[in-house]
Amino acid sequence: MRRAAAATADVLPIRSETASRPGEISMYLLIVYIALVLVGDVIDYFIGLFVERMWGPQASLVAFLALYFIFLWVAWVVAVKITEPRGDAKTA
Repeated sequence: MRRAAAATADVLPIRSETASRPGEISMYLLIVYIALVLVGDVIDYFIGLFVERMWGPQASLVAFLALYFIFLWVAWVVAVKITEPRGDAKTA
């Protein structure tokens, strides 16, 4: 019983500047990525709905799918930028 209570605290770790475990930052990265993808899906849906009303369902499908896959990539790039450690000095 004590193990289960300890495991639930690790499900959604809060990002700290000094990560105690290597998986903490990657879990935060996935949470940010999924949140960005969900926001992008809503935006894609409304753009697709607008395109459907203006030009028809075929154009809407093409526009939605193109925006969906583009936003998957954009969400990943943004999520990596958001979650990268800030304390490290970058050397050039």
